Amino acid sequence: MRALWVAGVVAAVLAARIWFRRRRARTQEPAPTEPPPRLAVSTAARRGPPPSDAHETTTPLADVRLVAVREVRERVRGRLFKLGTVFILLVVVAAIVIPALHHSSGPTVQTVGVVGRLSPEAARALRAAGVQSQDRVRLVRQPSLPSAERALRDGTIDVAVIDGAELVLSQPASNASAPADPVFVHSVAISLGVLRAFRAAGLTPGQTSIVAHATPIPVRALQQGTSSPHTAVSVIGLVLLFLMLTQYNTWILMGVMQEKSSRVVEVLLATLRPIQLLGGKVAGIGVVALGQATLIVGTALATAAAVGTNALRGTPPSVLLGQLCWFLLGYAFYCWLYAAAGSTAERQDQVQTLALPLSIPILVAYIFSITVASSGSPDLLFRILAYFPPTAPFCMSALLALGLVTWWQFLASVLITLAGIVVMARVAARIYGRAILQTRGRVRIRTLLSS
Repeated sequence: MRALWVAGVVAAVLAARIWFRRRRARTQEPAPTEPPPRLAVSTAARRGPPPSDAHETTTPLADVRLVAVREVRERVRGRLFKLGTVFILLVVVAAIVIPALHHSSGPTVQTVGVVGRLSPEAARALRAAGVQSQDRVRLVRQPSLPSAERALRDGTIDVAVIDGAELVLSQPASNASAPADPVFVHSVAISLGVLRAFRAAGLTPGQTSIVAHATPIPVRALQQGTSSPHTAVSVIGLVLLFLMLTQYNTWILMGVMQEKSSRVVEVLLATLRPIQLLGGKVAGIGVVALGQATLIVGTALATAAAVGTNALRGTPPSVLLGQLCWFLLGYAFYCWLYAAAGSTAERQDQVQTLALPLSIPILVAYIFSITVASSGSPDLLFRILAYFPPTAPFCMSALLALGLVTWWQFLASVLITLAGIVVMARVAARIYGRAILQTRGRVRIRTLLSS
């Protein structure tokens, strides 16, 4: 309802402006001997813009800019846009801060109660297990087993080592409320068991130390792995690309339908050409999309730098720029398609019917790209789809993040997508110009595409 109210206000302002222009033109020109016949607004729109003074003529780009500014103001001032942007920013910040806090909370302290004799090799094994589990180990001498059990129940110690041959816990380490680190307990149990096996084999302390500090042998692979360290960046970029493309394309679909149903478009087409109105709407929403994407990326980078996370550390700038490039190209391709589809509808139920088939290519490319980005092994079909304009924004960005594409392949996909954008814009402008003023009867695609 608020969008319809805003559209009505804009229609009233534009109508008043047209009336003042015509009134000024009549005062400066000789009055006709016979008043012209009354014309419908749609007829005036088909005949082009009305004559005006030479000082008031504007260039086509200036008209497109006015429509784009109008779209930017209408979208940015909306309460849904503000709440949605705040929600996305909170989700991004939480996704970065929560894992960083969990990871950077520092190593926990594992207090180990020692009962009986503990050899130097066993003490070193305890500290080595703490390094492996990222825990600091503190050894506390306990006089007897009952004393160690009381300390375990009181929470004074976390683990009790009995004569280097047994571990005692207050509760299983797998429990969420257990004070003992399960990784630390598992490592200590294995290490002490190996030391007991060394003693049973009759090895001297020197021989035991040599075996315990044995270095692992090198591992060499004949083929390089297909996994990439930038897999996480690729997956996050694909998710953001999917969410933002569906959101802004739906805006265009709904905006065109609302203007048509409220008859505001008839007033706008009295002074603008269809391609100018369509181009301004696409450009305005594109500016809002680019601004919101820049805000989200900037917030993510600033938050990552503030908490010291290494989520983007080591990621080359080409991967980030490639993600941004394909977001712009994906929007530029699909925005014309959604705008043309919106011009054929004038009711909410028709928009919902059109949204599903239009989103099928985006959904298929998104699911396919997420699967490939997670596995790191694209097949031949996926590589072919990287050069197909409807699926290239997802497939090529995934290949770029995985490091499986060369510069000339990236450039070829960009050029093919740009050609597809030009073709889509021409077809969409033809459909929009013929369907936007048809408010009665069913709009047939065959009629709109016929020359």
